[in-house]
Formats: sequence, C-alpha cells, structure tokens
Amino acid sequence: MKPVFNTVQNLVSLGLHGMAVAYERQLETPALLKEAFDTRLGLMVDAENSERESRKITRLLKAARLRESEATMDTIEFKSSRGLDRNTVMALGECDWLIRRQNVIITGATGTGKTWLACALANQACRLGRLTLYRTATKLFEEISLSYADHTMPKLRRQLIRAELLVIDDLGIGGIDAQIGPFLLDVIDQQSQNGSLLITSQYPKEKWYDLFSDPTIADAILDRIVHKSHVIELKGDSMRKVKSRQRA
Repeated sequence: MKPVFNTVQNLVSLGLHGMAVAYERQLETPALLKEAFDTRLGLMVDAENSERESRKITRLLKAARLRESEATMDTIEFKSSRGLDRNTVMALGECDWLIRRQNVIITGATGTGKTWLACALANQACRLGRLTLYRTATKLFEEISLSYADHTMPKLRRQLIRAELLVIDDLGIGGIDAQIGPFLLDVIDQQSQNGSLLITSQYPKEKWYDLFSDPTIADAILDRIVHKSHVIELKGDSMRKVKSRQRA
C-alpha cells in the first residue's frame, strides 16, 4: 500500500486534488480497476478538470460579492404580472451578450425583483467563467469619493475595468454629482472595451440623463451604455409585499 499512498500524496503535492480523489475512488472500485489504463487516466483527468472548474467558479462567486448569493436562473419567477418574458431571460442566461460586449438594463419600481434578477444573471456569468463585480450605486459612489480622498483612484479604476461584467445596482439614488461623473465615465469607457455592464434602476432609462449634474458627462456615459443594451422593464406589485401577505 505504500506506493499507492505515495502516488496519492504526490498528486496532492502537485495540486492535482481531483486526480488524487479519483485515483483513490478507482482503488476502491474493482470494476474500474479492470478498465484499460487510458480509460482510467482519462477519468482522473476529467475529475481534475471538474475540480478545477468548481474551484474557479467558487472564487469568481466570492469575488463578485453578489448581494443575493442564492439567486440563480432556476429561481427566477416568471409571473405574467411581472412583464418578464421567459425566452428573453433564458437567452440572456446563455451570456452571448457578454461575448458581444453588450449591456443589460433592468428597470422597475422598488421591490419588483431587479436585484434578484441581476444577481441571477451575474451568478450565471460567474459559472461561465466571467470575472464579475457587483456594487450598489451608493457603495460604488462612496468608493469613488474615498478614492479621491486617499489617492487610490488608480487602484479602484484597475479593479473596476478588469471586470468582464460590472453590475451597478439601483442607479439613481441620490443622483450622480459632478466629482463622480468623470471617474465613472473613465471606468465605463475602459471597461466597455473588454466587458459589459448590468445596471438596475427605479428610473426608466429615458430619465437617466437628469441624474447627472454635468450634462456633457451624462451624454458621454449614456452614449456608451444605452445604445447597445438589452432592456427589461419589470412591472407589478412589490414582491416583498406579496410574499409578506402570503406568509400572513
């Protein structure tokens, strides 16, 4: 048994944890031991690939910091009252729009499920290997303001523009002041060259122009976002109120 132990330890020391587990499983399964070497090796390689993919997804989901970590494509509610078309959402779930560097805009009143839908799409992006970052607009603007104060703007910029999908949730709360606008434009301009945006807002996109203090910045930012976006307008009552009534 010593050579077997050494083989397992060597695989682990090489970082091949998936192969090590698969090898031990084969030793415990007489039927597998009768398979040809190439077959057994292929099973171990497949296990290693699966293990690495699982670890990568876990890292991406952790780095994304999604507000609704349990939101997935399978948990989306397609009630007719929400105005949510299943075919449209499922097509977005394939993430071809990320390959084309397009954007998604989700609008609707408070409580209609914008954040959940955004996080479900972001979760799917992570599972397809896309580096994703989630921020509420309020948190993002706080980070931008702090970066001005402590001179860490280059670091924050690099972090944001690296994202293949940047999620900005609840755009419009408190508006966008003149100091934040130029930095936001710079980030969106650079990030759009290698990624996509997913933005949620209580305000329809036609009213976003009024959120900016500087009309020139507003024109530049909206020009980079709106014209290549898929738009979902959620309708109906607050889902939080509906669920509260159902529990009562």
